Amino acid sequence: MTRDFYEFLYRPGQELQMVGIVIGIWLIVSHLIAVWKFDELKPMLAKLPRNYNFGVVLFTVCMIWTLAVWSEMDLGEFHAAEKKVQVILVVGGALVAYFVRDFLAVRAIGFFLILLASPILISAFLEPPRTRLLLVILAYAMVIKGMFWVGKPYLLRDQIAWATADKKRWQIACGAGAVYGVLILLCAVLFWDKEAAPDPF
Repeated sequence: MTRDFYEFLYRPGQELQMVGIVIGIWLIVSHLIAVWKFDELKPMLAKLPRNYNFGVVLFTVCMIWTLAVWSEMDLGEFHAAEKKVQVILVVGGALVAYFVRDFLAVRAIGFFLILLASPILISAFLEPPRTRLLLVILAYAMVIKGMFWVGKPYLLRDQIAWATADKKRWQIACGAGAVYGVLILLCAVLFWDKEAAPDPF
């Protein structure tokens, strides 16, 4: 089971077009919903950074993901340490979830973004369309944000407060995300098919 999961996310030659379509649709839909449901989402987002239950669930997902990757990747000369590190991951993850309660949700979101960036980068690796850099930029932005949110989780709380303090500001931010999703979706459909014409950039 973990092998299938690993191969699905990390196999070389991941289809760029499919990844682009999924990411593009996700960005468009999520940001449009965020604009439409602003009044309902605002109080939920304000509570999100200290939502311990959500943090435990997402952190558990991230730890299972990490454990699956470690268990299936080629460790080379470190293969002898595989079982020991598996135990450390399980015990360490449980201790973090129990003792690091403050802003666990934010740390888990950052952890998840870092994990998610890798399959996106793999799909764009050495692919010819220059517009694939839209995915690369997104992935590195996810990694950078993820690292800051893991190390300084109060930043997400402050960012949410700033973005939701003014409805117009929220609409501009969500609109930018939706536009970026449209760009990715259009490039995926028009240029990222292996038989499509080269992109004009």
